[in-house]
Parts: sequence; C-alpha cells; structure tokens
Amino acid sequence: MPIIHKPTRTLSGVTPITILTKPFPCPGKCSFCPTEVDMPKSYLSKEPAAARAKASHFSPEKQINYRLQQYFDNNHPTDKIELIILGGTWSYYPKRYQSWFIKNCFDTLNRKKSKTLKEAQRLNETAKHRIIGLTIETRPDYIFPLEVKRLRNFGVTRVELGVQTVYEDVLKMNLRGHTLKETVKATELLKESGFKINYHVMPNLPGSTKEKDIQMFETLFQNPDFQPDMLKVYPCVLLRNTLAYKWYQQNKYFPYTNKELMDIGIEIKKRIPPYVRIMRFYRDIPKEYILAGSINSNIREMLEKEMLKKKIKCQCIRCREIRNQNQEKDLNFRITKYEASKGTELFLEYIDSKGNLYGFLRLRINNPKMKMAFKCLKNTAIIRELHIYGQSTPINSKGKVQHKGLGTKLLERAEEIAKKEYRLSKIAVISGVGVREYYRKFGYTLQNTYMVKSL
Repeated sequence: MPIIHKPTRTLSGVTPITILTKPFPCPGKCSFCPTEVDMPKSYLSKEPAAARAKASHFSPEKQINYRLQQYFDNNHPTDKIELIILGGTWSYYPKRYQSWFIKNCFDTLNRKKSKTLKEAQRLNETAKHRIIGLTIETRPDYIFPLEVKRLRNFGVTRVELGVQTVYEDVLKMNLRGHTLKETVKATELLKESGFKINYHVMPNLPGSTKEKDIQMFETLFQNPDFQPDMLKVYPCVLLRNTLAYKWYQQNKYFPYTNKELMDIGIEIKKRIPPYVRIMRFYRDIPKEYILAGSINSNIREMLEKEMLKKKIKCQCIRCREIRNQNQEKDLNFRITKYEASKGTELFLEYIDSKGNLYGFLRLRINNPKMKMAFKCLKNTAIIRELHIYGQSTPINSKGKVQHKGLGTKLLERAEEIAKKEYRLSKIAVISGVGVREYYRKFGYTLQNTYMVKSL
C-alpha cells in the first residue's frame, strides 16, 4: 500500500479542496476587514489558499486541478471531495457568475463538460471525483427563502455565516450592516432546510470585553436561536487600512495580549458541547500583515498543550475524532438532544470507552407549524449530516473505520427514531451530489435536491 504523505489532510474521512471566487466588492463596511486590490474582499494575497487562487487567476478549474495533483502526488484518495468555496459574500456575486462557477467546478471534477448544471450533477453522482459536500460563505442578511432554494439547486450542503458576535452594540460599532435578528432568522431558515451551519465568530472585537467574549460562547450554546454545528474562531487582529487599526492608533481600542488570548481560548474550549466542531482557532494570516494583536498562528496547538497541562479536555468533535489512534471493537451508542431554531436536534454518535468519536449523524425534527421552503420536507425528519471518521478511503474499499458499517447503523437508528418516537412517515437527507448513490442503496430517492425515503 502506498505511503500517504501528510495524512492529517484526509484523516477526517474526506478530501477537502478550498478554492476562491474572483475579486468582487462586499456589501459590508466592517471596521476590521482588510481590502487588497485584485483580491476578494477580506482576503489577503499571501494567505495560502488565496495565494493559490491568485496564481490560478481565480479559475475554479485551475485551482481544483492544482489541489487534486497535490493530493495525488502524496497518495491521498480523491474520490470523496469536500469542496469549500470562499471569497467573501457568495450571495452578493452576480447570479450568472455563481452559476458559471458552480458548473465549472462540477465539470472539472467530472473531467467532462456538460450542457447544464443538472446534467453535470447527474454525472458527478458516479464520477471518479465526487463532491460529497459543498460549502459557501455569506452574510446573515443575505439568507432568505429564495436564496436557500438557489443554494440547494447548486448542491450546497453547508453554509459559513459571518456572525462575528452575538451583541447588537458590537455589531453596530463595527459597522457590520446586519442585526442579530437577521442572524437568528438566517440560522432558522438554513436549519429547517437541513443545512449544516458554520459560524464565523470574532472575540476581541472593538466594543467587546473579555467577559463579554466568554459569555458569547455560553450564549451560542444555551440560546436555541443559535446552536451552530461548527465554529471558526477568529480573534480580531489589526491590519493596515482598517478602521479598527485607526482606533488602536488613537488609543481607543487594544487587542488581547498572547496571555489574554490563551486564557480566553481555554475558557471558550471548555464551553464547546460535544456536537460542535471547532474548524479553526485563528485565521491563517501571515505575520507580516499583522500590525497589532497575536501573531501566533499556532494558537490552537498552544491551547491544546496548555489544556493538557491543566488536565482540561475539549469536547468538540475535532478533539474527539478517532483519527489514526488504536481503535476499539466495542463501541457505545449515545444520543444528545437539544432544541435549536424552533426544532429539535438529535446528535447520534458511536464512541469508544475513552470518548473517541468514530461516527455521528445529525437528525433534525422540525416544528410541524413551520413554513418549509421545500414541500418534500413537510412533516419529514431531516438528516443534516452523516460522517464516519478515520483516514479517507476510496469508495467500495475497506478502511479502519470507514466502510465498517457504522454509517448503516446510524442511518437505521435515525430512521427508527423518526418513525417510532416522532411518528413521522418520511425521512430526508441533505445529500451532497456525490453521495446520492450511497443513499439509493438504502431505498432513498431524489426529490427536489434531497434524498427521501418513506418509513
């Protein structure tokens, strides 16, 4: 078997490819956001993914092929692609560009040009490089029912929302241009249609305090209006030509010291529930851009070492996933139930005796009184995510954890809960285009972009 170089890239069970859209304005005027000529708003040309995008002239085809070649050269499987599209506010880009960009992504991975997006998606269901998950990033005030339908037609399964803070006064001071009410509504619209939600959150914003920042993470997981599935925690750093930097020069604002950031980071990680994954803790901004604030881009590793010393354990998904550790045969099944966005969420998981995570499923039960964007989801349980951990292995092959039947067991459990506990006659999956074939094996059929099964 060939040696996999840099195995952590695919240890979470999928092969991620991050690409950027072309430079384009953003509707926001945020105090902390940099603007660089010939770059998408908020991105800097020397950030790794941004640098690759610029070198590829922001061509989705060139960016994807470059990453595929890198994975191929390092012996990583490339059949289960998690495609992540970044570049500012996706929903603000011209609709024609959005359609062209998405279709180009499918065509590139299919190794064949199609006449329509639907045709390209059909081909991708059985292609060599299948898109098993598709992510875009946008603002809360750009999510509304029609946009939700557009995102599903594109095949989007996860949305990264620029939430930044849960405080109305902090939003206003930093000129975010949206309200907390819009964050709550966007979260609700996305959750009821099955999307996974990744909040971007910024501690240390002008107008906030250490106490408010710690309380923010209490609020995120105690208030059912929020409850994101994932987090990117980006402590504010000061960059050239930003309003926040001017405030710093005028002694009106001071960023955290490294010690303050470490202390707050530990308090944040202590508060993360087991159904949430911290995707990032600190943005990958090269030191040369940072005029004030922490320049330790390895803050996550520093936090983990400090927590280990203090015998504090983070319960987030990323810290619990099995990865390449020795695996146990006998696993425990656990359900965590919580309320979120006027519905009920059930987090089903298989863990070992040490709490290591082998696989999980997110099951949502919507309030029957909710007005659904899709008729096929009315009075229907929704599987928002099914994920088995361990080194990504090719489709139809065998791996340590993947392809061991955990996915089947989780599906069966979810169907049983939906039918017996909630008396629902249907269950739907917000499936990535490249996973539709998998669900067909279990009796699911394609209905209005979802895989649906009668119970």
